[in-house]
Amino acid sequence: MARRRPARSSILLRWLAVGAIVLVGLLYARPLRSYLNTKHDLASRATDVRVLRAERRALQRRLAEASTPEALERQARRLGLVRPGERLFIVKGISAWVHSKATIGRGG
Repeated sequence: MARRRPARSSILLRWLAVGAIVLVGLLYARPLRSYLNTKHDLASRATDVRVLRAERRALQRRLAEASTPEALERQARRLGLVRPGERLFIVKGISAWVHSKATIGRGG
């Protein structure tokens, strides 16, 4: 059985087709890489936007809560302010008293 060799023109056409496919692949590589990087950046930015929106909602909630009269009074009391006619008493040593009561309760 003798093998017949393909014609030179068909071999040349095959190589030209392979070369064209490689050339098209090379031409599409950079734009495809740019597209994928941009898509990744867009997803990352979308995540950042979601996080910032959630943080904004939490801060708006805190601002609304801090603007109530009860919250303002609580902050004023923490600063040591009192209403007219009230007396301010500062009690010291509460943590030591709590600690001593806790040790007596366990052992006795």
